[in-house]
Amino acid sequence: MTAVDARVSLALPGHGRYELGEPGAWTRPSSPLTSRIAYAAAHVVPRTTGDNTPGAPADIDWDATLAYRHELWSYGLGVADAMDTAQRGMGLDWAATAELIRRSGAEASSVGGLLACGAGTDQLDLATLPSGRDGLTAVLDAYREQIAVVRESGAKVIIMASRALARVASSPDDYLSVYGTLLREVDQPVVLHWLGTMFDPALEGYWGSPVIDDATATFRGLIETHAAKVDGVKVSLLDAKHEIALRAALPDGVRLYTGDDFNYPELIMGDGQHHSDALLGIFAGIYPAASTALQELDRGNAARAEEILRSTQELGRHIFAAPTYYYKTGIAFLSWLNGKQAGFSMVGGLASGRSVEHLTQLFVLADRAGLLADPALAAHRMGLYLELNGAL
Repeated sequence: MTAVDARVSLALPGHGRYELGEPGAWTRPSSPLTSRIAYAAAHVVPRTTGDNTPGAPADIDWDATLAYRHELWSYGLGVADAMDTAQRGMGLDWAATAELIRRSGAEASSVGGLLACGAGTDQLDLATLPSGRDGLTAVLDAYREQIAVVRESGAKVIIMASRALARVASSPDDYLSVYGTLLREVDQPVVLHWLGTMFDPALEGYWGSPVIDDATATFRGLIETHAAKVDGVKVSLLDAKHEIALRAALPDGVRLYTGDDFNYPELIMGDGQHHSDALLGIFAGIYPAASTALQELDRGNAARAEEILRSTQELGRHIFAAPTYYYKTGIAFLSWLNGKQAGFSMVGGLASGRSVEHLTQLFVLADRAGLLADPALAAHRMGLYLELNGAL
């Protein structure tokens, strides 16, 4: 039987009888990656028989969730945990988040894995949050509580954008006051996360202005004042020009971790003077290719590294297409297709966040990028999904 004869195929809506290709020739590194610092923002896997309906407390399959993190570490990538990819603010409550941070910290310690975790304010009830100075104090105390949990786990702190702060802040000075206080208090440099409204509409006007240039000026001022306490910034605005300008203006020693899941290939490769490191949700889906690309970059094969990253870009743009905040559904679906979780389920019932058409195209693009590790398994599961949804 020839290799062509052995290929797997299935009926796909809009594609007729679709024949799958072969997985990419991805490799695990034999030594640490050095040319870029790269974190994959990982998702969480719920218990398939748990009550993960909308509004219910998150019920996590800890074995599968932590195994996914070990898979990312095995490819030489760092794990960015308890971030928006893990459904912060979209099903993952603070109790489950704190447990996730503690468990991931213990697992990272056991293998020497690079780990950074998000500290936010999502234990606050926005409906009862006071306004004015009392509200700012509540936000500050909530951040302190979560930072303490992250530090106790041994992970690097990522100070996440706060819906509560966006609600109670009345000026750029309120942001500078809260963040400045936190930066003076932390004992190690942190990552600052600027999350755009395409990821969370509740963050409109963050840094005190809906005008990006004005918000950027406030953000830069904060970084310049506290540069010794800022390891880097993660910018998730899906605006490559803005990121390139910002990274060129950062103080020496402050990294820019791209959060641009549309334009990551060119941003990571750089412009000859500056480059972005990475803290990306898409890396949780394309991690074998991302790692292999960075290995090539370490070997000085920049053209091959860029070729690999660009081969995944269409998939990344599809997964993060508007409404972008539902990208987590695509990450979980790809995880399920690749056998990393028993069922296609998500906390908060978010598995319904994308259409059959969208997930069918995701399947095709993942196959074209060589990111279906076991084509027979992926085709079997895709067929089950289509049949369940009446598409076959």
